[in-house]
Amino acid sequence: MTSLARSTRVHRHIRAPRADVYRLLIDPAAIVKWRVPHGMTAHTDTYRGRFVRLVPNELVVEVDEFETGAPSLRGAMTSTFTLADADDGGTDVVGLHEGVPPGVSLEDNETGWRIALGKLAVLAEAG
Repeated sequence: MTSLARSTRVHRHIRAPRADVYRLLIDPAAIVKWRVPHGMTAHTDTYRGRFVRLVPNELVVEVDEFETGAPSLRGAMTSTFTLADADDGGTDVVGLHEGVPPGVSLEDNETGWRIALGKLAVLAEAG
């Protein structure tokens, strides 16, 4: 299985408008609050990334790579976040994470993203 075939998909309903969620997805000060799952530390699990496509209030695509010497954790990962209006006025967020390195279990990747989106929801819903 190639690393490009390794992917996870997560969904989260957030009780906040799309514009608020979008802002938190791209704001560097907000990213450091929601993006890193519990248990990850900046001393051991760092990464670098860049946005490759932004459609305001609709889509965020970024490419990230772990900063590591471990071959099993190397490689570009693409994270695509799609935002849609929910019936209750909130936002449905779908995250597709492609290119998960072989050194990261898909289950751990999915769990990490669920935690991160939960933290994003807390920030967005707090206003």
